[in-house]
Amino acid sequence: MSSNGVNLADAVRDTIYLAALLQDDEKWDEWLALCDEDFEYAIKAFSPEIQYDMTYLSGSRRDLASMTELLPKHNTDHSPLTRHTVVYRVDVDESAGTATAVSSFTVHQTLLDGINSHVDAGESRLFLVGKYYDKFKINGEGVKFSERIVQLNTRRLDKGSHWPI
Repeated sequence: MSSNGVNLADAVRDTIYLAALLQDDEKWDEWLALCDEDFEYAIKAFSPEIQYDMTYLSGSRRDLASMTELLPKHNTDHSPLTRHTVVYRVDVDESAGTATAVSSFTVHQTLLDGINSHVDAGESRLFLVGKYYDKFKINGEGVKFSERIVQLNTRRLDKGSHWPI
């Protein structure tokens, strides 16, 4: 599982963790640079009421680039988000130049205002819980995301929640 002295599974893990850091810092261009040109992204949650996966967001790399470019113009909650990600499994297929990974994540939000800003400001709370199902392309340029399915356990997203998770 190594190529040129680099452990490819570790390179995949590093890419997942770097993505979380870049998203926390809202460095969207750098985050998208970790993604292949054919990258596909979706945020989903299973609904037990309708027995079906609901899709909150689905798009290509180009769609995400357009969306993140417009984020500063959205009427949104600017409370910072902090992602905590744990990579459970990485499977590398060196001959195909691909990898898959499954990670668990939580997203915490530190409130800037809240309904009662004098009471809520500065409070941190659990915002989202879910898993990442990632696919990667591995080549001479390194490890790039080719797909990310964000499978949420949390089904209620608050107003102003425009950020890629």
